[in-house]
Amino acid sequence: MEKEDIIKDKSMDFAIRVVNLCKYLKKEKQEYEISKQLVRSGTAIGALQREAMHAESQADFIHKFAIAQKECNITRSIKTAKSHIPS
Repeated sequence: MEKEDIIKDKSMDFAIRVVNLCKYLKKEKQEYEISKQLVRSGTAIGALQREAMHAESQADFIHKFAIAQKECNITRSIKTAKSHIPS
């Protein structure tokens, strides 16, 4: 039986939600630039977390998670900025 990996599951769910949001932004709002950055930062989080699981050292592990946190902050900033831009 495979061990449950909450971080992996949540980051995958988040990435799927981000991709769906970007599809909506492109199709319904004709928003291309913000959606490109949003999909890059939103999907990078899970990728960096998975990379951290195979880190070469504890310092590398911490560094990869720190970068993932920065990507979270970027994604959050973009989503916040988008909500303040008139349609």
